[in-house]
Amino acid sequence: MLQLYNTLTRHKEPFKPLVPGEIKMYVCGPTVYNYIHIGNARSAIAFDTIRRYFEYRGYKVDYVSNFTDVDDKIINAAHETGEAPLALAQRFIDAYMADTAKLNIEPATAHPRASEMIPEIITFVAD
Repeated sequence: MLQLYNTLTRHKEPFKPLVPGEIKMYVCGPTVYNYIHIGNARSAIAFDTIRRYFEYRGYKVDYVSNFTDVDDKIINAAHETGEAPLALAQRFIDAYMADTAKLNIEPATAHPRASEMIPEIITFVAD
């Protein structure tokens, strides 16, 4: 039986997915204002390892990792380079995907971008 540590209860508990045989993982991905760094790589490797273990155990995994592509750091970096903020973010998303591929990290099932979710974020925060 697979057990996971629950940080809320501070105990190991049996793992029971909400839907038998399926797991949905949402992971906060990088803020893309520069090239990948060890912190980005560490979390990407850790969650890729967890995903692969679940798949090895026979689960169907829907793995979502977002890109924060609108942020003060992105705006400031774009101002310094003279690029549009979303163009700068796209350049670093492309670099992130290339670098994680070299680390043999499987791409997420989906990579939503914060800039494309602004209305939903506002609604969520307002409620």
